[in-house]
Amino acid sequence: MLVIRKDLVDEIVAHARRDHPDEACGVIAGPAGSDRPERFIPMVNAARSPTFYEFESGDLLRLYREMDSNDEVPVVIYHSHTATEAYPSRTDVSYASEPEAHYVLVSTRDDQPAGEPEFRSYRIVDGEITEETVEVVETYMFSHTGADDVPDCR
Repeated sequence: MLVIRKDLVDEIVAHARRDHPDEACGVIAGPAGSDRPERFIPMVNAARSPTFYEFESGDLLRLYREMDSNDEVPVVIYHSHTATEAYPSRTDVSYASEPEAHYVLVSTRDDQPAGEPEFRSYRIVDGEITEETVEVVETYMFSHTGADDVPDCR
């Protein structure tokens, strides 16, 4: 399951809409070992393509060095599909090199209900795609315990 703050979902969707008709891409970094996406990092699609995304190698190297110095990891790797559903393509699967990351896809295709983009998350390990539930929260406080476990302060 991917637990992600609403503001980060909004940032991903806004980035996908801004870059449409080209695919948008980026990373959300988080503290190593936490599985908690915190820092939104939009990247430039070096391919500038509506059907393919590619991180610019220099930008990616700088990003990984920065994350390493901050003791962060790529918790979410995201990109958009502009004309198809939010499901990993064969190319997406072949490029998936972070087995611990959540691969988020957002579709900005025109035929979606109420104009809302499709937002889905996957784990991709050794070429195998597993869709996972996405829980959107306002804050990470108590998100791992459920609303019924909030302490009573009376």
